[in-house]
Amino acid sequence: MKAVIDHVGIAVRDLSEALGFYRDALGLEIEDSEEVASQRVRAHFVAAGPATLELLEATSSDSPIAKFLDKRGPGLHHITLRVDDIRAALADLQARGVRLIDHEPRPGAEGAQVAFIHPSSTHGVLVELKQAAGEHRPRRR
Repeated sequence: MKAVIDHVGIAVRDLSEALGFYRDALGLEIEDSEEVASQRVRAHFVAAGPATLELLEATSSDSPIAKFLDKRGPGLHHITLRVDDIRAALADLQARGVRLIDHEPRPGAEGAQVAFIHPSSTHGVLVELKQAAGEHRPRRR
């Protein structure tokens, strides 16, 4: 498995304030926004070179991002690594004894398939694997 950085997820409590920094102070472009209903979050994508920043805004008080903000406050939520074959990546990680949050991919933003690796296996960082929409999708056995 070869993985590359796709984006860094940042939980924000106040989107306007966050945009005041990333867009206005740093001059980064807001690419677009998307609501991920299953996670009760709105993702705002900010172009930052070959990777993006994903500003995560809770759309419900019981969303994972709202809970993260209540517990830890705004800041780094996760890093996302793009892989060509997410099912093969998950199988390889599981064979290596890596603790997974998701054993099967699930729908994510931008039509991608995603799965999270538990921070206990990644030295304290929540890592998301992402297979972009339209990328390699092997046949199921």
